[in-house]
Amino acid sequence: MAADGLSKLTEQPVEFIKDGAAFVQKYHCYISTEPVLTIDPTEYLKIIRAVGVGFIMMGVVGYAIKLIHIPIRYLIV
Repeated sequence: MAADGLSKLTEQPVEFIKDGAAFVQKYHCYISTEPVLTIDPTEYLKIIRAVGVGFIMMGVVGYAIKLIHIPIRYLIV
């Protein structure tokens, strides 16, 4: 039962690492043989969107944490 929870918890990072390794393997030959890297525009847009959404989410989370901790800090002091 605990092993099932652990495998469920480690599933996302393992999938992320596999996808990252596949991406590097796919474009490594382009980097080493061609001076210009040719990436599929749709895949490039997916990567840009994912990074943008990640930045926005981290900003929202940071702002929410700051909003929560400012009143708590003044209550403690």
